[in-house]
Amino acid sequence: MQVEMRYGTGTLPIEIPDKNVAGVLEIAESVPLSDGDKAVQEALAQPIASPPLDELVEGRESACIVISDITRPVPNKVILPPILETLEQAGIPREKITILIATGIHRPNNAEELEIMVGRDLMEKYRIVSHFSQQPETHTYLGTTQNGTPIYIDKTYLEADLKITTGLIEPHLMAGYSGGRKAICPGIASIETMKVMHGPELMEHPKSAVGILEGNPFHLEATEIALTAGVDFNLNVAIDKHRQITGVFAGDMVESHRLGAAFVEKHAKVTLPAAADAVIVSSAGYPLDATFYQAIKGLLTAVEVVKQGGSILLVAACSEGIGSKPFTDLIFKTDDLTAFVQGLYNPANFVIDQWQLEELAKVARKADIYFYTDGIPYHQRVKLFVHPLKKAQEGIEEILTRYGTDAQIAVIPEGPYVLAQLEEI
Repeated sequence: MQVEMRYGTGTLPIEIPDKNVAGVLEIAESVPLSDGDKAVQEALAQPIASPPLDELVEGRESACIVISDITRPVPNKVILPPILETLEQAGIPREKITILIATGIHRPNNAEELEIMVGRDLMEKYRIVSHFSQQPETHTYLGTTQNGTPIYIDKTYLEADLKITTGLIEPHLMAGYSGGRKAICPGIASIETMKVMHGPELMEHPKSAVGILEGNPFHLEATEIALTAGVDFNLNVAIDKHRQITGVFAGDMVESHRLGAAFVEKHAKVTLPAAADAVIVSSAGYPLDATFYQAIKGLLTAVEVVKQGGSILLVAACSEGIGSKPFTDLIFKTDDLTAFVQGLYNPANFVIDQWQLEELAKVARKADIYFYTDGIPYHQRVKLFVHPLKKAQEGIEEILTRYGTDAQIAVIPEGPYVLAQLEEI
C-alpha cells in the first residue's frame, strides 16, 4: 500500500506491505460548509449562550480581536470580514479596532506571513499588532489564579472596550483541544505566566494530554486566566483535512468552545483495536511542520496508539529548521532526557521553549523515534534524540527488520488533526 503523508505544502509517498498495515487513521469525512461567510454571519447573530455580537457593541468605543499566528491554519480571510463589518456597522470606528496576533511565545509573524494569514486588504485597512511575551512593559498584572499562577496579559487587549477571541479547534497535545481560552493563554500571556503554565507540575500531569478536557489542569488553569482577563465574545471554527470550514462556534467562550470541541472529537477521534508495533505519522504539513519544534506535535498523536517499546516514524518538512534559538540551543546541549526532565523542577533551569523538549521526552520514554526531513542537515538530526533517516522508506525497512515480517504498522497521514486512541475494552 502506498500512503501519502502530509509533508510541507505537499505529500510524501511511503510504501508499506498491505499485510503490515494495522490501520490508516484519518479524520472522518465531513461536508464543508457551502458558504463560510454566511455561516459566520449567522453565528454572530445567533451565538451560543451570548447576546448577538452587534448587541454587545452597544456602548463600546473600541475593540480588540485576537487571532492565531501563522502556526495555525485558521481561515481568517473568511471569519474576520463579518466580524469587522459587524463592529463597524454597530458603531465602532475602524481606527478604534485592533487585530492582535496571539503569538504566544512564538516569534512575531513577518509581512509575508501576515498576508497569508489575513490578506493584503485587511493589512492595509486595519491596525494589526503582534503580542510580545517577553516585553513585560506591554503586559498588565491581574493577580493570580487560585493555584497561584501569576496572570500577566497583553495591555492592548485589556485596554479595549470589547474583547473578541478567535481560533481553530483541533486536538492539542497538552490542552486537550485548541481554541477558546488558548487565545488568551498562552496566546497573549506574558512569559512570566507561561513559566508556570508550561512548568513540569502541569506538563507532567497525566491529564494534560490530547483530547482531554475534564480534569485537565492546563485547560482549567488557562480557562481561569482567560475569564480573569475577560472575553466578551469567542468565535472558533473546525476544519476538515482540506482545511475547509466544517463548523462555526461563536458566543460565550466556555460554552462555544465546549460544543466546538465535542464536534471536533466526533470527527477527529479514530481508534485502533490494539496498540501497533510502529506508527508512521506526519505533522499535518505546513504550517505545523515548519519546524521540528512544531513537528513534535505529530509524535504526541502517535504515542497514544503505539506499544511500549515500539517505534514511531515521523516525517516533517521542517522548512524553517529546528525551531527558535533557545529551543535549538537547549536540545543541542542536552545529553540525557531523563536528567533534563528532572532538572525542570528547578526554576533556575528555565529556558524558553523547554516544554517541547519535555514533550519529546514523554514520547521517547515509550517509543524509539525515527525521523525523516529534508529541512534539517543530517549532522543536526543526529542530535535530536531520533534515529535520522536519509530516506523515509528506510524507516519502514528498519521497522520490519526490528519487529519481523508480521509487524503491525499504523499510519496517521494528517498527524495532529487526528485524535488517535485505542478502543476501550
